[in-house]
Amino acid sequence: MTTISGNSVLDSLSSSNSKSADKSGTLDQAAFLKLMTTQLQTQDPFSPVDNTQMVAQMAQFSSVAGIAEMNASLKDIQTSLAGSRVGDAASWLGRAALVNSDIAAPLSDGSYRGEINLPKDASAVAISFVDQNGAVVHQETLGAQAKGDLAFAWDGKDADGNTVATGPLQLVVTAAGADGQMAATTSTWTGISAVQSPAGGSDTKLVTPLGLISPADTLRLG
Repeated sequence: MTTISGNSVLDSLSSSNSKSADKSGTLDQAAFLKLMTTQLQTQDPFSPVDNTQMVAQMAQFSSVAGIAEMNASLKDIQTSLAGSRVGDAASWLGRAALVNSDIAAPLSDGSYRGEINLPKDASAVAISFVDQNGAVVHQETLGAQAKGDLAFAWDGKDADGNTVATGPLQLVVTAAGADGQMAATTSTWTGISAVQSPAGGSDTKLVTPLGLISPADTLRLG
């Protein structure tokens, strides 16, 4: 709150305007100009207000007014950015996102796709797709693979073309290198069906078969 005191006229005016000032807790531009005008009109001509004091008061108000305007501008920018984030996320609808996960959900065509990250060169890599009952519904032997990201894909069907999986599956990867078994991580592609966001847009989430995902957790879009 801006406080200007040390002058009987100002103190009197401040008291008479306390009701309006209490509403906002601040001295607005109109109130300040009214105080200053009254101060100039009622000052003792033989002992006018010191110029330095007057300049200090004006500088103080200018600083407060500037901060208020800056705060208003920052709020406008925040609102604009929040809307932009929601708009950007909304443009992802119908696409697929690659996220770190050991659960794979079928895409729109029924296929399962993702990547295996190998920390070292591997002499043997295998991946199993396991259903909620613990049964292995599909398994692939990928052989020797170099360090880095290894893409995998399965159409969700058996050798006869019959669909054998229709829901999320657990991925189990085994990888062996010169030093024995290594810990490989997986990421999977999942479809984006909707965007969920609160009124402020500060915590936007992508709705996917794997659950709610933050846009920041998306590795790539497909």
